[in-house]
Amino acid sequence: MGTENQGIVRLKCCVKNYDWGRVGKESSVAWLHAKNGGEVVRDDDPYAEFWMGSHDSGPSYVVVPVANGGSGDLVSLKEWIERNPAVLGDEVLRKWGPDLPFLFKVLSVAKALSIQAHPDKDLAAILHKQQPGVYKDDNHKPEMALAVTHFEALCGFVGIEELKRVLHDVPEIVEVVGSPCANQVLHMSKQDGEKKWKGVLQTLFTELMSVNKAVISDVISKLISRLTRKREVTELTDKEQLVLKLENQYPGDIGVLAAFLLNYVKLNPGEALYLGANEPHAYIYGECVECMATSDNVVRAGLTPKHRDVQTLCSMLTYKPGFPTILSGIVSNSFTRKYIPPFDEFEVDQCILPKETSTVFSAVPGVSICVVMAGVGTLCTASSEECITEGDVLFVPANTEITAASTSGMNLYRAGINSQFFEPSEFAASK
Repeated sequence: MGTENQGIVRLKCCVKNYDWGRVGKESSVAWLHAKNGGEVVRDDDPYAEFWMGSHDSGPSYVVVPVANGGSGDLVSLKEWIERNPAVLGDEVLRKWGPDLPFLFKVLSVAKALSIQAHPDKDLAAILHKQQPGVYKDDNHKPEMALAVTHFEALCGFVGIEELKRVLHDVPEIVEVVGSPCANQVLHMSKQDGEKKWKGVLQTLFTELMSVNKAVISDVISKLISRLTRKREVTELTDKEQLVLKLENQYPGDIGVLAAFLLNYVKLNPGEALYLGANEPHAYIYGECVECMATSDNVVRAGLTPKHRDVQTLCSMLTYKPGFPTILSGIVSNSFTRKYIPPFDEFEVDQCILPKETSTVFSAVPGVSICVVMAGVGTLCTASSEECITEGDVLFVPANTEITAASTSGMNLYRAGINSQFFEPSEFAASK
């Protein structure tokens, strides 16, 4: 197909009002959506996610300029890319076809999301075929969350020694799974090998997540009573305080107990956490920029009123114990850090420009999307200049050098194809 326009284009983007989102003007997502699309922030509504991409569950639209300088027509980003596939770059088009391979988001989290995991490609294809109403596509969904504020999450299973301490200190878990199951964990050692350890952990987690509601309601009541008494005489651990918070948000939910088995991760602004397929996690609190492969597949089993698929979740997990890798970013220049996860589809740049400064994003062989989180400035190419401000989202075609300049200070985030995708031999050598 021919190309209508290969310059920078503006995007009108989608918002998700999930009930875990921050409410009204407290939410950065609300402000971004309002300024991006000229919408009014509703004070009582939760604003959870701001989507920038081509996924059918929340598509962005290209604002097509009109000759008389009016507001322009709207065309879905997916349709626009199909008309103009060259904007993706040759290598991207060969690898993923005429669609954007990543989905870019901003999240404002007021209360915990579900304990969940995202399927790999093989499982995603099966789930989508079996339950297309629940699993919306056949793609995998590796993802990365980059903290904008202090950000908290549960991610991956705790290590073997910490899990033993959990079973010693949290008798309610032993009551649910039974002493024989708990003893399997307590008698494990590092010499037993990874395969055996994963099997024991899977048995423990599956037993816990499969318990009936009557039992779990009674056990969690005992847990809360015990922690309340403990708090009167000593300070609770961070995990115990979190568990009380989760129980207040999701009373009687099995996810409250399951939280003891997962790593409690606290990110400072500018730190990032990445998640591969089949890893359990739950975002707890804060605001972040998130990027992922283009998918909306989620398998849930706790801390949610939504559809749960406990059997699928428990069977799909990797059961790798240990604390997740935290990325601090690679310094690109005085104002920019690059966050590179081990996934081909995406990477993220954080650009914090002080007043009256500028930086250059070199031309790369793949497409990118920029979002202005705060401030005012310009985004320039060799042939155009766009005035930009908070809420503006811009689609940048492949092989386009851009200069970002601030007038009063500006915070900009850019998602693009993982640079290591274009350097396969170097990437392989570094692994």
